[in-house]
Amino acid sequence: MRLIPVLLMLTVILGGNYYVFLRLWQMLPPSLVGRLLFVVAAVFLIASPFVSMLAGSAFPPTLTAAMYRIGTSWLIAFMYLLLAFLVLDIIRLTHLFPIDTYLRHSWIGLGTLAAGLTILLSIGYYRYTHKDRVELQLSVDKEIAGELKIVAASDLHLGYGIGRKEFESWVELINKENPDIVLIAGDITDNNVAPLYEADMGAVFSQIKSRYGTYVIPGNHEYIAGGEPAETFLRAAGVTFLKDSVALVDDRFYIVGRDDRSNPQRQTIAALTASLDPSKPIILLDHQPYHLEEAEQSGIDLQLSGHTHKGQVWPISLVTRFLFELDHGYKQKSNTHYYVSSGLGIWGGKFRIGSRSEYVVIRFKGKSSR
Repeated sequence: MRLIPVLLMLTVILGGNYYVFLRLWQMLPPSLVGRLLFVVAAVFLIASPFVSMLAGSAFPPTLTAAMYRIGTSWLIAFMYLLLAFLVLDIIRLTHLFPIDTYLRHSWIGLGTLAAGLTILLSIGYYRYTHKDRVELQLSVDKEIAGELKIVAASDLHLGYGIGRKEFESWVELINKENPDIVLIAGDITDNNVAPLYEADMGAVFSQIKSRYGTYVIPGNHEYIAGGEPAETFLRAAGVTFLKDSVALVDDRFYIVGRDDRSNPQRQTIAALTASLDPSKPIILLDHQPYHLEEAEQSGIDLQLSGHTHKGQVWPISLVTRFLFELDHGYKQKSNTHYYVSSGLGIWGGKFRIGSRSEYVVIRFKGKSSR
């Protein structure tokens, strides 16, 4: 059953690429050298994201990383070019404006299109590289013995796209907060753990400083990266890996780490919390924010999720808004607080258009600390 949506997605991507490159070919002024370079570039851009993700281990790491970054960036550029050409064709066919001259063998048309795309992607890259610090003040009607300072993040997507140097800059942001605990709600890895070993990213996790340590859970990309290899890497990195398991921290509060929805046999929230002391605060990490009512019904005080990226770029953000009750931000249902992060990292091309890259600083208070 999963093969059908994959084939449909490939058909849309390949068909859309054909349409976009046909329109670009028509705009390109006649030149044998120019058209040969155009064909080579088209083949490389279309093939590189698939080659890097499906057969990347067969190539040198630097080449795979280059193909991944260029290819996945092209997927974003392609989407906006597709939208642009659809609009331009509607204008051309309805004769709203005389634009035919700029859609056939026109350097002016190509230059204008390239300039507009460059400006849009530059803004998106700026939004990605400048991380937002989100601060929340949350209270629960339970004893917690003082205030708990949490730094929460999700969707790091470490791998061929996001390397060690960038990860180290995020660790600096986290450490500046002097947190009591660091919580990462899934998708720590991207598609393959090989580049994490090559860059010794496990050592970077040990640089995260907090009173109670770093707790992580699997996301769907841990399963894309093979499941067990990703888990092995994370356990060796010195973080506390919770997979359908619970940690009682300093006899003050619980961290419940739920396995990802990719595992159809994962435990329910009710099963994970059945034996817990309900007088202590319970924090749930659940990567994909489906069925929020389950946390409320199970007495969870705070649920942290990620996965959605808030669509990452518009108009995909419209899709995540439709799919999820909460695709980004804060919500409270009864006594349960929820926060769905748009992610500290990103999948693929490093552009945020209509979304943001963020980490969350939560000041978590109980009755005695109000």
